[in-house]
Formats: sequence, structure tokens, C-alpha cells
Amino acid sequence: MGRGTLRIYLGAAPGVGKTYAMLSEAHRRVERGTDCVVAFVEHHDRPRTEVLLHGLEQVRRSEISYRSAVFTEMDVDAVLERAPAVALVDELAHTNVPGSRNAKRWQDVEELLKAGIDVISTVNIQHLESLGDVVESITGVRQRETVPDEVVRRADQIELVDMSPQALRRRMAHGNIYQPDKMDAALSNYFRPGNLTALRELALLWVADRVDEYLQQYRGEHNIRTTWQARERIVVGLTGGPEGRTLIRRASRMAAKGSGSEILAVYIARSDGLTSASPKELTVQRTLVEDLGGSFHHVIGDDIPAALLEFARGVNATQIVLGSSRRKTWQYVYGPGVGATVARESGPDLDVHIVTHEEVAKGRGLPIARGARLGRARIIWGWLVGVVGPLLLAVVLRSMEDAPGLANDVLLFLFLTVAAALLGGLRPALASATVGCMLLNYWFTPPTHTWTVQDPENLVAIVIFFAVAVAVSSVVDLAARRTHQAARLRAESEILSFLAGSVLRGETALDALLERVRETFAMESVALLERSSDVEPWTRAGAVGPAPVSRPDDADVDMPVGDNLALALSGRVLPAEDRRVLGAFAAQAAVVLDRQRLVGEAERARRLAEGNRIRTALLAAVSHDLRTPLAAIKAAVSSLRSDDVAWSDEDEAELLEGIEDGADRLDHLVGNLLDMSRLQTGTVTPLIREIDLDEVVPMALGGVPEGSVELDIPETLPMVAVDPGLLERVVANIVENAVKYNPGREPVAVAASALGGRVELRVVDRGRGVPDEAKDRIFEPFQRYGDAPRGSGVGLGLAVSRGFAEAMGGTLDAEDTPGGGLTMVLTLAAAGASGRTDAELPARVTS
Repeated sequence: MGRGTLRIYLGAAPGVGKTYAMLSEAHRRVERGTDCVVAFVEHHDRPRTEVLLHGLEQVRRSEISYRSAVFTEMDVDAVLERAPAVALVDELAHTNVPGSRNAKRWQDVEELLKAGIDVISTVNIQHLESLGDVVESITGVRQRETVPDEVVRRADQIELVDMSPQALRRRMAHGNIYQPDKMDAALSNYFRPGNLTALRELALLWVADRVDEYLQQYRGEHNIRTTWQARERIVVGLTGGPEGRTLIRRASRMAAKGSGSEILAVYIARSDGLTSASPKELTVQRTLVEDLGGSFHHVIGDDIPAALLEFARGVNATQIVLGSSRRKTWQYVYGPGVGATVARESGPDLDVHIVTHEEVAKGRGLPIARGARLGRARIIWGWLVGVVGPLLLAVVLRSMEDAPGLANDVLLFLFLTVAAALLGGLRPALASATVGCMLLNYWFTPPTHTWTVQDPENLVAIVIFFAVAVAVSSVVDLAARRTHQAARLRAESEILSFLAGSVLRGETALDALLERVRETFAMESVALLERSSDVEPWTRAGAVGPAPVSRPDDADVDMPVGDNLALALSGRVLPAEDRRVLGAFAAQAAVVLDRQRLVGEAERARRLAEGNRIRTALLAAVSHDLRTPLAAIKAAVSSLRSDDVAWSDEDEAELLEGIEDGADRLDHLVGNLLDMSRLQTGTVTPLIREIDLDEVVPMALGGVPEGSVELDIPETLPMVAVDPGLLERVVANIVENAVKYNPGREPVAVAASALGGRVELRVVDRGRGVPDEAKDRIFEPFQRYGDAPRGSGVGLGLAVSRGFAEAMGGTLDAEDTPGGGLTMVLTLAAAGASGRTDAELPARVTS
């Protein structure tokens, strides 16, 4: 029996309609005569979903006892015994109750697939394992129930169930997803419009990448090399010149016209020596294309048109954007140019756009960074012009009836010699002078067809021709070398200037500098190696590129910086003239490394300064806030001990009450100071154990007036993994703070709810609230917001509360209360896999 097929309905958030779509598909299959059963589907009291379950056969579930409660899970054996053609299994990422056959539901599904049963399932994008950190950074909630990405990727069909955030929030407000008592908490937390928009984008991008994988796999299996324009990918060819910014912006406007378009900027460097582009300009263009949502690529290739087309076809690009040539008219003698070559060889599957810019026809310039070395093509052309050219010229002149004369013949041969010098350098020019001299002697100097010269004047002309040809070719070659050297020095000075500027700007990104080294010298990888002494092994302080070396001896090029630091490059051996610039890069890398370490030391110094600031504030608190209750206590005691006054019983009771209140305030202040000290020194070690919130929260309300707090802690909440003592201190601090700032019209609301693997405790007051810019500041030590009177506290309550919450693995944040006021949100980790309780439905329910 073959393996069954898996179809998954993927959504961005609970409530988008995955289960509804799955059940609708089941009804369609049943109407077509397919044997389809419900292996496990939860309707979560949603009327429309529950109606769709009618008419479908449901396999019995298994009952499992856990922690004095009975839970139901999918009975894998019952489904296998029933052996349907199609089984519906909801919530693929669900964690089974301990004692089940498998730990995860996707493992149950795997057994059904191996048995040849087709499975239709559902999963939310936030439950994919690889996206856990991303989802947590967006929503603040860590998903405890996850499914490996590979399980979903192996699905035979993935269908995205999409819905706009506004429509989903309306569906929730109408009561179609959660019960009314959970609706407000969900809308103000997980189901915020920003959260839903980000999750929706994650789902769309993940499915788009999966579709792209299918397409690439199909093209590879069928050996398809042509571009399929299923998705617009625009490749921008960069030369490192100033016109690159214009090309990138033009490509961005083209991409904006079509949804899902992608921009890929590529710079192709030759494999010899320094690149001809400005590293500074390439860095600017890299930043620009990344800011516009594209990606930058660095490719090495001597045949630039071929390398560009190969890259474009490799990424399945649909369009190429190039700039109009910067060549002057006469420079086209060297060839048609990159743009014309790419347009000619691109074929019908690639559209090539030639974009005009301000640098058109202003001159391409010589290859800046290739030194005095000429390209192979120019050398070949130089030899052809210097050797073959004179032979062809001699044939042409011999075929003419009216010869131009010996003097003109000499000038024509001299022209070829100069051309050979310009193209190929000195050696082709010398060969051209020699061949021209021999041809002039043999063909054009009487007596012809002999190597003798009858007229002495002709002999002098030939000798002068050879001397002038050698002299002119030497001067031309020397000028070309000087031009190349000047261009190289200009490139080096530009690089050195950029390095000096980076020092002044204080750039400290070591990886960015090493990447610039790799691009400048067209290397495969670059590593900065260091060691503490001559006998210690080398370690990598930073590296870029694939497979960086770990020892200078293993590198193709190494540049030492002192005794214990070296820059190691892999890819090819650099010529000697490139090492001067490489030395400047190595020195700059050492400076950047030192600056990074200085930044770390400065951060440590900042923390010490912060500690000094706290100690100063502590002294101020001791000098005033702690002395206030002490003064009240001392005054009351002195009054009681006075023999001059006869105190009544009521007066004595009042004085004793004042002493007790002062002692309580003093104990509270000293406790907060000690707690802050423990947090600063890192000596808080929570004793984590599982406990119910309703055992701790009521005990924390002893310091507030009776009737000032309204408590709502459901009994069905899962247990939390906390330190009970620290939790009581946290709750007491935030509740007392809320009561202090609550105007008194309504009691402070303390409510708890479950959200995924977390439990939230919300303390809601109706005070004047806190502006957004001050919400983080109120958690800093010795901060009292607004007009809080002196003597009411040292401003440590919220700082201590957040510190204790984080020590227990939780968070404490401030939010605006709808209608005015401030809400403190304490988020704690639920204890273990507490099963399928009603309070967990908001996080676990999928549509």
C-alpha cells in the first residue's frame, strides 16, 4: 500500500477559517462518494463550525486521565482500524496529553499517512518551528506547541486561508471565534491589528517561498533553462559607477508596479587584482538596494555579459536593468559593450531595459585597478595588428596600380606600429616595426624582391623608420603605463580616503569592513585572526565568506598586523602591488577591533556609572524618604513617654497606630531597597515551582483597603511556574501602585487569563494614565511619575516588580486602559502541558 497524501490548510491566526474550509472540503468529497471521516476536529463552541460536523462520520476518541482530569485525544488505533480513504485531523501542531501514543499530533498523522490514509489537516503560521522567535518578537507570546517546518513542507498540497486583520477582528467582535469573556483580552493583546498584519505577511511569504521551491524543483527535474515569468524578478547590473543609484531606483519603481516583485542588484568583478569600482560607491548602492527591499550580490567573472546572464537565469529573473554605456564614441572600437551584448544574447525569456542617466557618453575610463597589466584580448589584438596588419597592408599596396610612394608607405607602416603599441604594449610594437622594416625592404625598396638596398637614401629612410617606430612605440607604451599607474593610484587613494573617513565616522562594524576587503580584492573569504601570544593558537576575531581559514599559513594571502594579529584572505594570490592597499585594510581592521573592545569597556563603565547613580539616589532616599517614617515613629514614642501630658486611651491608640503605620512603611521601603540591591548584584535566585494564581494573588492584596480591588481569577486557569514569594511581592507592588493612582470611582480590576503557554495577570486602573514616552521610564529605579509627593516612596516598586518578573522568566509591561487609565500586564509561564482546559482555548483554538 502506498503512502497517503497530506493536504494542509495554513492560516496566519486563529479564526481565519481553516477548520471551516477543511470541513467544507470534506462535505464536497463525501458528495462525490469518497470515504471521509473526522478523526479529530474541535468546534470550540462555534455554531457555524459545529453545523458542518453534522453529516460527517466521527471516529471515537480515546480518553486519557491526567492530573485528576480526563481529556480526549485522537484514537490512532481506531482510525487505522476504520481505514478510511480520507481522515480529517485538526490542529497539526497540538501536543498530546501525557500518556498518549505519540507526543505530538503530527506524529499521529505520520502513522496515518504510512498506512495509506489521506489526511487533511490545519495549522497556523505561528506554530512553525523556524518562526517561533519571529512570532514571539511580534506578539510577545512564545508558542509552546510547534511543528517542524519539514513536516509542513512535505505536504502534497498547502492551501493558504487568508483574511484581512480588520475582517478577523470584526469576526471576533461578533462572537464567532471566542467567548465574550475572552474577547476583550484577545483583541487588546494577541489580536492587535499590527500583530495580525505581521503574521499575515509571514504566512504569505512562507507560502510564496514554498511555491518557489516547487517551481525550482519542477524546472530542475525537467531541465528547463528558460525563464518562467511566474514572478517578476528584476536584476540590476551595477558597474560601481555613480549611475548605479539611478538604476536601482528605476528598478524599484518597476517592481512597485507588480505585487511580489523582487529586486536583485549584482556587481560582477573581474578575478584579477583590485576591482575597478569605487568601494565607497558600492557600499552606498548596497545600502540603497537593501533599503528598497532588494538584495545585493557580488559575483566574480571575467566575461561580464556571460556572468550577468548566467546569474539572471540562475535566479529565474524576468528583467535585467542596465545603464546606457558611459563610453565615448571612439571607445566602441573595443567592442559593442555590455548592454548591447546582454540584449543580443538574452533571448526571448529575458527583457533587457537600457536606462539613460547623467553619465552617458562621458567616458568609461581605463580599468582603474588592473595596474600595468593589459587584458588578454588587447594583447591578442596588439599582436594581430602588429604582425598580421603589416602583411595585409603590403598586399593591399602591392595590388594598387598607382603606388603612393615610399614615404607614404613608411607612414602607413608607422601607423600600424603605433596602433600595436596602443593595443598590446611594447612587444607587439617592436614586432610590428621589425616586420614593417623587412616588408619595406623586400617589397617597396628597389631592387624589389631582394634584401639589398640600392639607393642609400632608401636605406636611411628604412633605418629612420625603424628608429622612429621603436621610439614612438616606447613613448606610447610608457604613457599607457603611466596612465594605468595614475589610475591605480587614484583607486588606491580613493580606498585609503574612504578608510580614513570611516575612522573619523567611528564605524565599528568589523564584518562590514571584512566584506569590503573581500569585494575590493575579489576574494572568496576573509578572516581577521588574533592570538594572545606567540605560543597560543590563532582564533578568528571576525570572518566573512565561505570556509574562512583559521591560520595564516592556510591562507592564499596573509597580512600581519603586529605580532599577534593577521588578515588572512583565501581565493587567489594577490600581486605585490595590491599588498599596499591590503596593508591599509589590515591596519583599519585592527583599529575597528580595538574600537569594538573599547565600546564594550565603555558599556561596562556605563553600567558602573549607573550603579553609582543608583547609590547616589539611594543616599538621597535614605536622607529623606527613610527618615520621614522614622521621624513619625520617634515623635509618637517621645509623646507616649512624656510625663507632662496625660494621654487618653484614644490618644494612645492613635499614637500607637501611627507607630505601626510608620514601621510598616519603613519595612516596605527597606524591603524594596534590599530587593533592588539583590537585582543589581544578580543574586536573585527564584525557587520555581508549580502553583495556582488564586493561591498567591489574594495574599498579595493585604496592603490595600478593602473594596478597592475587584478580583477575577478563573479556577480553570493552568498552574504557573513561579517563585510564590517573588510573585506575591510583584503583585503587591503593582496593585498598591494602581490603587494609589486610581481616582476611586471604580475599583482596580485584577483579572487573569491564559494565552498559549502563558498566563496573563492584568491590573487595570482608571487613573490619568501614563504617556507612551514615559511607559518604559516608570520601570527605572528611583523614578516617581508626575506629582507623586515626597515621602510616598523611593520609586522602586515597579523597578523591583519588573526585575522579579524577569527573574522568573516572565515580563511586566504597561499599556493604556481603554477609556483612560493604565493597565499593568504581568505575563508568566504556564506550568508544563496542562492539557486542554477551557482557559487555554484562545491560544490553542484554530478556526
